[in-house]
Amino acid sequence: MKRITKDNVIYSMNPGNTPALYIEPGETILFETWDALHGQVSDAEKSISGLNWERVNPATGPVYINNALPGDILSVKIEKIDVEETGVTLCGPGMGVMGKTLNEVTTKIMTIKDDLAYYNEKIQLPLNKMIGVIGVAPKEGDISNGVPDLHGGNMDCKEVTEGATILLPVNVPGALLALGDLHAIMADGEISVTGLEVGGEVTATIDVIKKDNLPLPMIENENHIMTLASDEDLDIAVEMAASKLMFNRITRQMKGLF
Repeated sequence: MKRITKDNVIYSMNPGNTPALYIEPGETILFETWDALHGQVSDAEKSISGLNWERVNPATGPVYINNALPGDILSVKIEKIDVEETGVTLCGPGMGVMGKTLNEVTTKIMTIKDDLAYYNEKIQLPLNKMIGVIGVAPKEGDISNGVPDLHGGNMDCKEVTEGATILLPVNVPGALLALGDLHAIMADGEISVTGLEVGGEVTATIDVIKKDNLPLPMIENENHIMTLASDEDLDIAVEMAASKLMFNRITRQMKGLF
């Protein structure tokens, strides 16, 4: 199995990014990943005022998939997510929904062991490991890894987890897949701007679906088919996702898959 190390990272998705690895469709590879803060916060006393914000949300890659051509669909099945032994979460003034209630930045480092994150001696939280950033190059332009869009990106959806298959559009030859920003614990979104941010390793099987017409990006798992949509207006995003799901159901019925 091929491995792509976390020495190979990008901070934005761009058709001009240089591939770090070339693979054939159907290969299973292992991604090493940094946490969302690129390892810059290693203890609870460190102030985020000194962070290099140009080094956040690093995604390992990009991976060039041979014979992936514009108009195709990239299928990424998440086989396994392994996380490191410590994770960090933080919040502060002006950060997310909770930021208006805070006067200073609060950082918490949690030990991870036996599928639990230890908040303290009395409180342990079960893990739900997932991938925050996963995407391909857009057709043109440069999209920060902090932004979700039609290409994927920072979707922060907890359904992007073990056993799920992520379907993404191929916009440029090779697709240029990259992923990172793992979370050991993740809710339905990040009201404090972070989940339990953690580095780790992702094992994924990557394949190409030729010239299909599906409302992307999508997630499939054993029980569900899901569409994803992003917009600055939540109501618009909900409408987009629902419309895409209806389109998906119709196209699948036509193919006899329901």
